[in-house]
Amino acid sequence: MVRPVTAKLSKRFYDVLGEDVANELNELNFARFDAKLEQRLVELRAKLHDEIGRLRIDLLRWMFGFWATTMLTLAGLTIALLHR
Repeated sequence: MVRPVTAKLSKRFYDVLGEDVANELNELNFARFDAKLEQRLVELRAKLHDEIGRLRIDLLRWMFGFWATTMLTLAGLTIALLHR
């Protein structure tokens, strides 16, 4: 039976270091990976928060422009109709 290289290395790792030390190293590696992942998620959330903030500002500007021009147009039409 042919085992994959990683399985052979893993078995050798446990044989040389012992199960306790190998497990501790694996846990440390996972903790580092988990910390890096958490850091990247925090950075991604911050970027998304900033982008959503920018989009919200753009949307509010567009809405204000739309409603302001609509109200000016209605006011102009009302004045024109009243002064006939």
